[in-house]
Amino acid sequence: AITNTIEIAQRCNLELKFGEYHLPDFPAPEGETLESLIDGMAIKGLERRLNAFASKGIDAESQRLHYHERLQKELRVIKGMGFPGYFLIVADFIDYAKGKGIPVGPGRGSAVGSLVAYSLGITNLDPIKHNLLFERFLNPDRISMPDIDVDFCFERRDEVIKYVTDKYGSDNVSQIITFGQLKARACIRDVGRALDMPYAEVDKIAKLIPEELDITLKKALEKEPRLLKLTQDDPRVKDLITVAGALEGLPRHASTHASGVVIANKPLVEYAPMYMSPKDPVVTTQYDMEDVEKIGLVKFDFLGLKTLTIMDK
Repeated sequence: AITNTIEIAQRCNLELKFGEYHLPDFPAPEGETLESLIDGMAIKGLERRLNAFASKGIDAESQRLHYHERLQKELRVIKGMGFPGYFLIVADFIDYAKGKGIPVGPGRGSAVGSLVAYSLGITNLDPIKHNLLFERFLNPDRISMPDIDVDFCFERRDEVIKYVTDKYGSDNVSQIITFGQLKARACIRDVGRALDMPYAEVDKIAKLIPEELDITLKKALEKEPRLLKLTQDDPRVKDLITVAGALEGLPRHASTHASGVVIANKPLVEYAPMYMSPKDPVVTTQYDMEDVEKIGLVKFDFLGLKTLTIMDK
């Protein structure tokens, strides 16, 4: 088995490319480019918003020029950074959800600072009225992918994911893996079982670890004198803590990221290894969220929000 593993490893030849993005191809109508499409849609969308203000008795006329200047400035940045496709993809699946009566959130995070996002219907908050900054969302001095988190009804989120899967191809769309880590308490229990220590004894030791977020064995020994004394007095407990300390933080199991979905321009097997859980027939990337972004795959966040479902009902 070891010889064959080495033989396979020696046959592998992998080159990872960094610094480029593999955005899916958004289907632009004939005679249009992504740049001309986003220009037209954003200007029309802004006019719709401004007309809606007028119908509600809000005077936006005096600020019309200011709105259009801000829109043009944002569009220049978006086109200059090569991201029109990203906005069009997000606007498209939000438009689909709204058309199907799937509740969609008004926007969250830095994306609500974008007038283009507001004009395209991606967000529902006026960034000029609320004095929000576009530069917090996209900044040419700090090149990084835009990141728009979108909230959907908890029960119908999967319908939107199915829509993008059908549109861009099942080979090009996937959810993202996430790894559960061996945390201090779980690590003690797993190692105790492997060392054949009595369950009751291991349970007593595990319960001495303070119930704090991100607690480590090192911090636990500093904070809990009874655990330190046990480690000093009993060589078996010292052995347990030493082995657990070496394994702490390693991946324990794989599961699916709560919101991240990757959409690419080619089958994902050309960019990343893929994983399928034996229990759950969902295909995910075998790279986690951070590594997926490093190799240029573009992540879209489809968050399932129970609050939207409750409000809808």
